[in-house]
Amino acid sequence: MLSLDDFKKIDLNDKLIFDTHYQRFPPTHSGELFTTMVSWGEYVEYRYTLIENSIIILSKSSNEIIIHPPSGKFNLDLTKQILSLAIKENMSFGFIKKIEKNILSAHFPSLTFIEDRDYFDYVYRASDLAELPGTKYGKIRNRLNKFAKNFAYITEEISEKNMNEVNEFLKRWCLWKDCGSNELLENERKAIIYLMSNYFDFNLKGLALRISGTIQAIAVYEKMNAETVVIHFEKGSPDFDGIYKAINMETAQRLRHFVPYINREEDLGIPGLRKAKLSYHPDHFIEIYNISKESLRTPAL
Repeated sequence: MLSLDDFKKIDLNDKLIFDTHYQRFPPTHSGELFTTMVSWGEYVEYRYTLIENSIIILSKSSNEIIIHPPSGKFNLDLTKQILSLAIKENMSFGFIKKIEKNILSAHFPSLTFIEDRDYFDYVYRASDLAELPGTKYGKIRNRLNKFAKNFAYITEEISEKNMNEVNEFLKRWCLWKDCGSNELLENERKAIIYLMSNYFDFNLKGLALRISGTIQAIAVYEKMNAETVVIHFEKGSPDFDGIYKAINMETAQRLRHFVPYINREEDLGIPGLRKAKLSYHPDHFIEIYNISKESLRTPAL
């Protein structure tokens, strides 16, 4: 029977296990990515277990423990064990994608699912972000044109040659944002440092934008499945109005040749971030649901 003792904390040495599993069962939500979980480990403690070709994740934050649905082929007996463990340990059962919600609803009709909008991933057509077509992108195009008129810039791939400059830029970015004054920003800083320290081991890719010879914006991304690249983070100097529009477009123009979709992760319920992500008109969302604790205690197991 599944127990908490079966789970171990995720660390860098587990990469091969996740890489091998995701070759068979590619992730579709950014929160499932090994790089996301291992880099944010100081903010959220991630644990996992591998059972019968399924990976089960536990995420532990300051106020709750959430058990995730197994990644892999649906296994009714294993799902029942997860439900039983959630009830026994008073854990939440969440980060459930829509296809998983439909399967669980069919087998456990008494469960009640609650939409978790803050964790919906935004997925865009790469061609839309690259071309910004039509009137709906008019304001963004205007900002871009103004940026290009005011600032001559060039872009280049992030590599060993410019990694030191990229890290210097990130230090400046954190000074601009005063990362230490905000818990989320400070943990994002730690996650970024971890990712960049293991950039090549994680097989990450990225783009840097220079103005007057100095890196002033970057984007770092990873292929998450055959159709989608996820943007892990995108940072720009506050001194250049429109720079985020530029690094976004330049990144999309490169990625459109490799994948049809770009996942720009969730908005975490932050109003300004939600407004910015919606302004780019996502093609669709990767929806996320949680099971209400009340209904979790009454399923027909």
